[in-house]
Amino acid sequence: MIIDERMVTYINSLDTGHTPFLENLERTAKQDRVPIIRREMQSFLKVFLKMKQPKRILEVGTAVGFSAVFMAQYGEPDAEITTIENYEKRIPIARENFEKSGFADRITLIPGDAAEVLKTLDGPYDFIFMDAAKGQYIHFLPEVLRVLDKNGVLITDNVLQDGDVIESRFAVERRNRTIHKRMREYLFELTHNEGLLTSVVPLGDGIAITMKSHEKREETT
Repeated sequence: MIIDERMVTYINSLDTGHTPFLENLERTAKQDRVPIIRREMQSFLKVFLKMKQPKRILEVGTAVGFSAVFMAQYGEPDAEITTIENYEKRIPIARENFEKSGFADRITLIPGDAAEVLKTLDGPYDFIFMDAAKGQYIHFLPEVLRVLDKNGVLITDNVLQDGDVIESRFAVERRNRTIHKRMREYLFELTHNEGLLTSVVPLGDGIAITMKSHEKREETT
């Protein structure tokens, strides 16, 4: 938890809920211990979709399809969503959920390793949602930026790793040290690359909101 748990509980208590299908899908995912976007992230994403009104959306990390259905439900009615998933057991579940939701005609699931699939995509996408293997974000980034529209937005979820990202690598469990190192590298690249503008926000488990910068940064003396 990266902010006070009571505050998160209060914020989520204000949430007005979603469609019955999404509510049921969220309950099922939690019962099966499948990670999906948190409630506070869902509220943010609703507002973002209305503000940005993206027509071509790319999601890296489908899981059981909750986020893709969510974006189809609350995004533009003619938006097309492409989503990538590498975990074979979840692919048929996601596809079934797309059919049941009624959005299968607008959601295209591409199975495979995102590092390879991204190379085959042409783009441009005006919104990319990154929610896959956290240790791979830094490796996905070059191809993600290649297919991101010049005025597009990249939102990366779970970048603060329940607060672990601020810890010394020696304070993190040994099995998590590689992910910890790569996430810090990823956030540094997003915030220090002069071709990008990024805000890291402590929402949910932390998100990074990134756009391409059209102005070269002035050198400081």
